[in-house]
Amino acid sequence: MACVTIAIPTLLGGPTLQSCLESLCRQTFRDFEVTVVNNGSGEPVAAPVNFPLCVLSPGSNIGFGAAVNLAVKGSAAEFIASLNDDTEPDEHWLERLVAAMRPDPRVGMCASRIQLFGTSTLDSAGILICGDGSSKQRGQLQPSADWTTSGDALLPSGCAGLYRRRMLDEVGLFDEDFFLYCEDTDLGLRARWAGWQCRYVADAVVDHHYSHSAGAFSPMKARYVERNRLWVAIKNFPCSRLLLVPMFSLLRYAWQLSAMRDNRGASAGFIRSGYSMTDVIAIVWNAYRETAIHLPALLRKRAQCRSHRRIRPAEFSRLLDRHGISARDLAYSG
Repeated sequence: MACVTIAIPTLLGGPTLQSCLESLCRQTFRDFEVTVVNNGSGEPVAAPVNFPLCVLSPGSNIGFGAAVNLAVKGSAAEFIASLNDDTEPDEHWLERLVAAMRPDPRVGMCASRIQLFGTSTLDSAGILICGDGSSKQRGQLQPSADWTTSGDALLPSGCAGLYRRRMLDEVGLFDEDFFLYCEDTDLGLRARWAGWQCRYVADAVVDHHYSHSAGAFSPMKARYVERNRLWVAIKNFPCSRLLLVPMFSLLRYAWQLSAMRDNRGASAGFIRSGYSMTDVIAIVWNAYRETAIHLPALLRKRAQCRSHRRIRPAEFSRLLDRHGISARDLAYSG
């Protein structure tokens, strides 16, 4: 039985996935196995020679979280690593993640230092959270060299995160209803409610081709990000914070309009990609409509999350404050 199962969902496969697998061949930590979940057309995945690879083909695109879950259910490993197919981990990546997690049983998650591929620019050093439930990569677009100190993080990006099996057994796997985006935020917050800690491991370095599959400014990405941030808040925010979500949402929308006028931020990038304000309004409307439809299920999941609670709402709120991002900074970020 391997110590670590690395779960890699893929939609496009091809050379990018092959480069990812080849980077795993160079890992200094060898006690691992890889499960590729092929959510795409079933294009064959070529395994490197003598490489511990299993390929699962669910037959359709079941989403990121469901694909990782499928790999977890077929594994008995002590640790689970989720890894995007458009990443190339440094040769010491897995060794350093395991070394950071194994000695401290309170650590249930580890975040990597993820860099934008071929640059010295940071993509993620963990996740930040906004008052409307939106999440953002910590340190994104800052010099990677400014993030070389390990320490506490709120939760890891699912792009390259390590999870303790015992934690997943307690709080559950990724919520498959999210389909794409923010499922890592939801899982991480559920774990924090249960008292688990997250460590940012600065010397566990991964290069990432950002939004390789979904596209940086696609309507699909905008739809799931806008809808799922509401789901994150409903499932995980304390009541006092949940009541403030509409106010923070309006504040973010106002700042996004300002950022669009300044030709900055993701919303401006969406418009530059050829989409209109009508498209934006439709995405927001549908996010609230879908949330209303799923509200009874979301409230049941909220109650289930609280059944594992080991910290008080005030402590959880302080945790969100410590790892927060303002509506303005979120709107003006890329």
